[in-house]
Amino acid sequence: MSRPPEGGRASTGQMIEQAIEKAFDPLATALKRATTPPPKVAPGKPGLEISPLAVPFPTIPPIGGVEIATARAGFYKHERDDLVVFSFARGTTCAGVFTRHKIGSAPVDWCKRQLDADGGGEDVRALVVNAGCANAFTGKAGADAARRTASEVAKRFGCRQRDVMLASTGVIGVVLDDRKIVARMPDIEAGLDADGWARAGLAIMTTDTFPKGSYAECEIEGRKVRIAGIAKGSGMIAPDMATMLGFIVTDAAIAPPVLRALLGLHVRTTFNSVTVDGDTSTNDTCLLFATGASGAPRIARVGDRRLKEFSAALDRVMLDLAHQLVRDGEGATKFVKVTVEGAASPASARKLAKSIADSPLVKTALAGEDANWGRVVMAVGKTEEPVDRDRLAIRFGPHVAAIDGAPSPTYDEAKMSAYMKNPEIDITVDVGSGRASATVWTCDLTKRYVEINGDYRS
Repeated sequence: MSRPPEGGRASTGQMIEQAIEKAFDPLATALKRATTPPPKVAPGKPGLEISPLAVPFPTIPPIGGVEIATARAGFYKHERDDLVVFSFARGTTCAGVFTRHKIGSAPVDWCKRQLDADGGGEDVRALVVNAGCANAFTGKAGADAARRTASEVAKRFGCRQRDVMLASTGVIGVVLDDRKIVARMPDIEAGLDADGWARAGLAIMTTDTFPKGSYAECEIEGRKVRIAGIAKGSGMIAPDMATMLGFIVTDAAIAPPVLRALLGLHVRTTFNSVTVDGDTSTNDTCLLFATGASGAPRIARVGDRRLKEFSAALDRVMLDLAHQLVRDGEGATKFVKVTVEGAASPASARKLAKSIADSPLVKTALAGEDANWGRVVMAVGKTEEPVDRDRLAIRFGPHVAAIDGAPSPTYDEAKMSAYMKNPEIDITVDVGSGRASATVWTCDLTKRYVEINGDYRS
């Protein structure tokens, strides 16, 4: 995994953390979205219906220094684009965070190796993404296919192999047929366009039912800076850095070490704080590119105060994309926010929150609109984290289910049942062991999840 450096004074971390706390609610981003609702039939895999929690793809203006093209390479049997290429201006910097899964994919290995090399991420010129074939658990053949893909794109774009990033998603255990990508490169080159974000969002989908995008603006020394991103993911989502891919581009000028630090900071409370089914993918990848086309001054130091507004805007984009992954969870009908308070440490709070969010029993109760808070108690207790049983409190939205380690004397079954019918549910648990807190977002677990995954390869 490409990790951010340990450097930077304590005040730097505090400064950026404060920026996060002041970041706008992701709903502000939602207000900027196009008003046209998504279609009822998913544009990805045939037979899937659009998630009831779907949000429209936002209007994303061109980002200076990047052009995008999509094509049908044929990794899927049905008619759809399944190949995306980003072309970046000279001098574009890049950083990435990747799955810590022990069986990482060939594209993950490729990107980590290039970005970790001396001068890695200093002049990245292209990103190639395919859907339909993960190229994971494919040994030397898969690694060779990844290398050949980078080599061919590098020749066409006049750059080095190391300056081409790769990402794949789809079925594990199938070697990538790079000839399909090479065959479509003439069409890709002819189709490069600064306004290709929506098409790219569609082309990277697998079992996703709607394309996921986000956009934000900020200023660096009076210069407007744009940040745009797309992501894909619907199942196999419990990112550890779902099947998760995320690509974010800004026209700011930021050095690779600073990009790494920012990604490492924000990924913890965004992509690594969502879960659909508790399964971590072999291919989890989040890449951040900075083209420098905005004309804003270059930021080369992690502690630079000019990063404050940019850091907050980046956090908004990443959190918005992470929330959309949950909203498109396979078979999901509920968007659920799980908050643990009163924990002994931030790490303990996070572990407790993830235990609740990952519990099949909790998630199926949510699908049945049943406020079965006993299952929450179960999920809390099994972690072996510090918990004061006699101070434990549980709320569903504003409704108190348990307090001081016992059922609430004001518990109202009718009000609780009515609340559970909402498409968005908040679960808050106070474990009475300290002051730390953490939030994780998840979804319910329905019969549809089983149906989707039962015929995933068909």
